[in-house]
Amino acid sequence: MIAIAAKLISPAAAASNLLTEAPDLTGFSQAGLDRVTAMLDREVGQGHLAGAIMLIQRHGKPVYYQGFGVRDPATMAPMTRDTIFRLYSMSKPVTSVAAMVLVEQGKLKLDDPVAKYIPAYASPQVATEKTDAKGQKYLDFSPALKPITVLDLMRQSSGISSAFTNLGLITELYLKAGLFAGDFDNSDFADRLARLPLAYQPATVWDYGHSTDVLGRVIEVASGMSLYDFQKQYLFDPIGMVDSSYYILDPAKASRIAQPLPTDRIIGNESISDPTIKRKWESGGGGLSATTGDYARFLQMLINGGEIDGKRILKPETVALMRKNEVAPATDVRPWAYYYPGAGFGYGLGFGVRTGPGEDGVPGFIGEMAWGGAAGTYFWTYPDHDMVMIFMVQTPTQRGRIQPILKTLVFDAIVK
Repeated sequence: MIAIAAKLISPAAAASNLLTEAPDLTGFSQAGLDRVTAMLDREVGQGHLAGAIMLIQRHGKPVYYQGFGVRDPATMAPMTRDTIFRLYSMSKPVTSVAAMVLVEQGKLKLDDPVAKYIPAYASPQVATEKTDAKGQKYLDFSPALKPITVLDLMRQSSGISSAFTNLGLITELYLKAGLFAGDFDNSDFADRLARLPLAYQPATVWDYGHSTDVLGRVIEVASGMSLYDFQKQYLFDPIGMVDSSYYILDPAKASRIAQPLPTDRIIGNESISDPTIKRKWESGGGGLSATTGDYARFLQMLINGGEIDGKRILKPETVALMRKNEVAPATDVRPWAYYYPGAGFGYGLGFGVRTGPGEDGVPGFIGEMAWGGAAGTYFWTYPDHDMVMIFMVQTPTQRGRIQPILKTLVFDAIVK
């Protein structure tokens, strides 16, 4: 099937320039950027990807903006600037910024207990897997030693888990709980999660679960608005993120959604989401879709210290707080076995932050902010160098292989 896909897509594989004016390449090597183009042309041409967009931005202006392959293998429509991508976990930084807007409004505090907004979290239990004298595993339950706070939700230390990774018996509980049954909203989902035990004591372990989804519900309660309505009023509209939403119901926009190869549509135990089907749930942890340009404006706002084009979303000190590492050794929150920020990274309030060189050989500057999504989208920024890099693609299977290669090539293209 991959060979067939390659045959279909290869005529459109050559990169298409999405820049509207000649870029200022100061600080970049043209030969280095050419290697980025060659690598992504090759990935599409060999049938690994249907298509992709790569944007490199410096001082708020595109230095490199290329489309590759096709937006949709079924229609062979080309990649264009207005192509919409499912963000999955790249929704988390957006939801986290929305929460910090509420903090600045005085409607939310980082040390607030989550139970203040969602009473079902007043007395959480923690499940610990143990082994009895006969060698049989079982779950031992004990009360949480401290309340889950808003900060815990933002830094992924709430103990609220998921079925994304296998933690043994606790994961089985999450799988059997029917968390995604029916047409539920953020309130329903938060309450369903509250009926399950925590995987860890709050504020002790970085665990990539549904914390940001629960944060989305906290935003609703604190603001008195739906999550999307709040984000639209205080983030999307002021920034100009015109194509950012949880569902895409306009047929004209629906045709702009990027689609993966037919053989590359499975994420976990499910098929890739269809944002044209309206549901009540607005997943703050993974439900947004957006264009490359929309997300670039969001990231530029962050590295500008909370402001873009005269529109201030957050104070500079608030953004600095979000960029502060919240994982050991900076705090008592220790990484778990599946530590997605990766080698050399800590975790701030909604995204990874580079604290050192790491051990994986992927280069970068200290202070880098980075995060990705299950469908393949990925961003990394160098705030101290005023650079934004966004890779937009829909490939659940190839993302882990491609991202480190791409990051290395982009870093090598920067004139040091």
